[in-house]
Amino acid sequence: MSTDSTGPADCGPEPGTSAHALDEMWRGQLRWWHWFFAVLLATTVVVLVAEHKEHLGWQLACVVAIGIAYAVWGRRGLGERQERAGVIYLAAAWVLMLALMALDGTGTAWILTFGLFPQTWATLPRNKAATTVVLAVLGIALVRIWQGPRTGAELVGIAISTAIMLALSLTLGLFIDRIVSEADSRARTIDELKRAQEELAAAERAQGVAGERERISREIHDTLAQGFTSVVTLARATELALDRGDLAAVRERLRLIEQTAADNLSEARLIVAEMTPGHLQSRTLSEALQRLVDAVSAESGMAGRLRVDGEPVVLPANSEVVLLRTAQEGLSNVRRHSGATTFEVALSYAPDGPVSLAVSDNGVGFAPGAEARGYGLDGATARAAEVGGRFDVDSAPGEGSRLRVEVPR
Repeated sequence: MSTDSTGPADCGPEPGTSAHALDEMWRGQLRWWHWFFAVLLATTVVVLVAEHKEHLGWQLACVVAIGIAYAVWGRRGLGERQERAGVIYLAAAWVLMLALMALDGTGTAWILTFGLFPQTWATLPRNKAATTVVLAVLGIALVRIWQGPRTGAELVGIAISTAIMLALSLTLGLFIDRIVSEADSRARTIDELKRAQEELAAAERAQGVAGERERISREIHDTLAQGFTSVVTLARATELALDRGDLAAVRERLRLIEQTAADNLSEARLIVAEMTPGHLQSRTLSEALQRLVDAVSAESGMAGRLRVDGEPVVLPANSEVVLLRTAQEGLSNVRRHSGATTFEVALSYAPDGPVSLAVSDNGVGFAPGAEARGYGLDGATARAAEVGGRFDVDSAPGEGSRLRVEVPR
């Protein structure tokens, strides 16, 4: 059934959509429409022949003409939604119908109205279909009046029956049109929702890719880049030891270089596999931090220590990663920029409260608001926010620095 929706007649719904499924369902029902109208035409012919009234030849010619018009234009108007073909068919069919009723005084032609009224609503847009139905009903009333002299009571009866026919045909037609329109609207809404879901999924995938890239870049900065920095530092120290002829120091530096490279290789594999940081594999957080403090002390010559306050508890893996990565970032800054001689990593488990980690040193310090934050500090801030924690920096020129991160239990 057509509605007042606009759009090119040759542009159907896309395959696979709900609107396309609804359209295919409608096309699948058409064969029943064809058979039903064929039965009506055959029944009308049989009844006319059985009555064998005057003008039988003309009557049969009208019925056959209606059948031919349906075969040529009506099926295209119904099945292919060609409005022009539908208009031609309905105009011819209703004119022939009125002519048949004018020739048939017994009312046999009424049989065909059971097919023509539904076809009108199914072929034309709602407003055009309603107009056609009104004109057809009024035409039938005029034909009934034209068929012979009428008394006042007969004219009143024709008027009443015409009003009833008009009301029923319009009410049922508009009701059915509303149902079909609602089905079409829901199908299109479902298609729009599916498209919106696909677009949202694509956006989420893009956001996930961007987030994963950000994660990997932070992992590389916090692990591999810092490891390579350690290797460079140790290589320079080894060269100085060679110049001094200190073979024991050379061997120690080479051992540290090998250990750092092995750790970096392990971290690289774990980053690819999206596993927890290598320092946390088979270790508690405090053990991983102690190993990190020892490594930085050995590489830099600074005196460092780990302080653990409170009763240690097991934290979610993501929270432990945040604490460890913040410690790595803080110690990397201490080693490269602070000029400090001592540093401290403090891990604090507050009773029934958050867990915090602070990295402090006695170096030259800096003014956090006076210069742009580095990538590492921004990454630490982002990491803390991802687990519902917070990160801050406390430093001043000549007074050392202190990085602190706090995560919920």
